[in-house]
Amino acid sequence: MRLNVILVFFICTMTVMLLLGFVMKLSARENGVNKAISDVRTQSGMFINQLGAVGGLQSALTEKMINELGQAAMMYDGRILIVDQQLGIIMDTYNMETGKTLISAEVIQALRGNPGTYRNDDAKYIELTMPIIESETQNVIGVFLVRATTAGIFAQQQELRQVMGMLVSFLGLLMLVFVLLYSQTLTKPLKKISSAIAQVTEGGTEARVSMGGYYELEQISDAFNVMLQQINKLEKSRQEFVSNVSHELKTPMTSIKVLADSLLMQENVPEELYREFLADINAEIERENKIISDLLSLVKLDRTDGEMHIAQVSINELLDIILRRLTPIAQQQGVELIYESFRSVLAEVDEVKLSLAISNLIENAIKYNVEGGWVKLSLNADHKYFYLRVADSGIGIPQEEQEHVFDRFYRVDKTRSRETGGSGLGLAIVKNIILMHKGSIKLFSRENEGSMFTVKIPLSFIIGQTFME
Repeated sequence: MRLNVILVFFICTMTVMLLLGFVMKLSARENGVNKAISDVRTQSGMFINQLGAVGGLQSALTEKMINELGQAAMMYDGRILIVDQQLGIIMDTYNMETGKTLISAEVIQALRGNPGTYRNDDAKYIELTMPIIESETQNVIGVFLVRATTAGIFAQQQELRQVMGMLVSFLGLLMLVFVLLYSQTLTKPLKKISSAIAQVTEGGTEARVSMGGYYELEQISDAFNVMLQQINKLEKSRQEFVSNVSHELKTPMTSIKVLADSLLMQENVPEELYREFLADINAEIERENKIISDLLSLVKLDRTDGEMHIAQVSINELLDIILRRLTPIAQQQGVELIYESFRSVLAEVDEVKLSLAISNLIENAIKYNVEGGWVKLSLNADHKYFYLRVADSGIGIPQEEQEHVFDRFYRVDKTRSRETGGSGLGLAIVKNIILMHKGSIKLFSRENEGSMFTVKIPLSFIIGQTFME
């Protein structure tokens, strides 16, 4: 990665520098040519004023004037021609075209009072045509034609190119050193993150990272630390779950072994005692089966969080079926089941899962009730949700215990739970199912006065919507 960072920085920097150098080169050449044109036009203007100040071109072209024009042409490394109104060349600093006729568009335009400028970058020369105006009459009496070379300018450009090449090389080297140093600063925190990830991969859970100076890197480090926190939380939850499962499964097995050993240690065991011990063993086996069944249900819910078999179900009919099934259990406990429905309710639910959740709530209300008590189930709805309320006259839940009742393997009264066959998983199963239906559940309870669970579930199942109250 460090090599990639260096290459990217270096290529970008050199590209910018080369483009800048190219622009500067073009600009310098253009400025040089324009300055040469300006200088030639200025000096030519002085000669034109002198030529137009006397009574004619022939009389103005004195030996002194001719010498000065020759020196100017040498300075331009070029050529000067004087053309009269009849397009005749009356003076040529090269002494080659004097007396000949010069017909060109530029000369004709100049005779009409329009100066012209022509440049040829390939041949490296510029050409200026300027009218010679008589000072008294203001009439055009001839044309002053100058052809000057720009080879010197291009030679200067070559020198400039060499200097710029050296400058670019130096700056490139300087930038390479900078990039090397900067890449170390940039990649160092990324190496820290990579090392922390490697530690987590190998099983470490304390490899937190802290990076400052760059907003993006701070975001990465914060996200990593949050992820690590979640991993630690899940690992702690997993360890607690395994520990609780081991404990819950071991307790009935220990009881069964103690009862069996007691029978084996005795000879000629009376039938009544034998039957009593077998009844106790059978109860412990039932309790073991209950724990295993609840565990399997919970694991299945965790694994199939997205596997919902949604269908439109009559909640009224579903509650009737559940109550008919649980009535014998309530009668055995001396508990009265009361059902009230305020309206007919059709909802999109997973019938099997929701039936399990409601059954667990009612069974809990029966188990932890008082003799001659009651359990009341209420159903209501509005335009968006339906509401289930399971209230009882039972033993209630202490205030300090209520926030934990939905935790796995949590029991308010462990002794009472074992007597009633509770696994500590029933309410955890209820909560999972309600959340899978995008619903919420609340608990209201007072010790020795009873409890009330209120369930709120949308009438229409909406994927991706979840809320908790």
